[in-house]
Amino acid sequence: MVGDAANETFQSLENTDPVMIWITGVDKLCTYVNQSWLDFTGRPLEAHLGYGWAEGIHLDDLGPCLDQYTAAFDRREPFRLEYRLRRWDGQYRWVLDSGVPQFDADGAFVGYIGSAIDVTQHKLAEAALSTISQRLIDAQEEERTWIARELHDDIGQRLSLLIMNLTRLSHVISLSEIQAGIQTAIQQTFALYNEARGLSHRLHPPNLDYVGLEAAASAHCNELMEQHNVEISLHSASVPHDLPRAVSLCLFRILQEALQNAIRHSGAKHFSVCLKCGPTEIELAVHDRGTGLRLEQALKGGGICLSSMKERLKLVNGKLSIDSEVGRGTTIRAMVPLTGRLANSTKGSSLSS
Repeated sequence: MVGDAANETFQSLENTDPVMIWITGVDKLCTYVNQSWLDFTGRPLEAHLGYGWAEGIHLDDLGPCLDQYTAAFDRREPFRLEYRLRRWDGQYRWVLDSGVPQFDADGAFVGYIGSAIDVTQHKLAEAALSTISQRLIDAQEEERTWIARELHDDIGQRLSLLIMNLTRLSHVISLSEIQAGIQTAIQQTFALYNEARGLSHRLHPPNLDYVGLEAAASAHCNELMEQHNVEISLHSASVPHDLPRAVSLCLFRILQEALQNAIRHSGAKHFSVCLKCGPTEIELAVHDRGTGLRLEQALKGGGICLSSMKERLKLVNGKLSIDSEVGRGTTIRAMVPLTGRLANSTKGSSLSS
């Protein structure tokens, strides 16, 4: 009587638990599933008994699932399985199924008890992270390829030319020709220095740590204007010099990516950058009047630019917005909240002004 009452209490608790629970006997056959399992599959209890529970498993997962289940059962070992189970609406959902052997008071094996939970959203999140990770790896490899090409095809060849010119000068007797050759070598060396400096700044902006975000952004805009023969107007207001490095670096990288992407793809020659700080957040906006983006395609596409911006902003609790229309240009806006002392000092400066 006491055992029956305990069993009734156990099954009552099981039927109110959102986790899907199952029980088998010593013969591997299912003897019970709780109400959550019935609600998930939309099938009656009788349909799950014996090996009936396996009928809802996706055919691609059924064989490996039963093999692992049988092997663990024969060894009396706990197991964990992941497989797709058909839901009541016909959709297959990933479930994580865990089982443990049960023994009575005398140590005799009496079967298994297990539980299953729907982990589809977790699997989708894993797949999304894997896609982002692959994109970031691809972007790193693309960047390394670009650096190698710059070093070999540009800087390397120009160094070779400089060496050839200096070698030729070593055999020249005419003083005027030597002087002219030295002037040419100085110009070539200066150009190589600027090229190497630009490459270094692209990899890491050293002036960001010393002069702050506002000055670093201005210097970067000037470099791009010189390199690509474009016009970039920068407007900045109330930007704290002592922003946290994570925030400064995040916004600077977004500025780099947004401008490089706009220069490459927008077809525009004029760009505007706005960097301003309000009472509670700092905002960066990059605007072009170019060809514009098809936002749905850009967000779903394989490009790394927008994904990289979003991932960077997540690290500083920021957010990204994109306003674009085909034929009328694009505005990329990044907003990062200010916290603690910076927010208070910014509020004070705005009130005093």
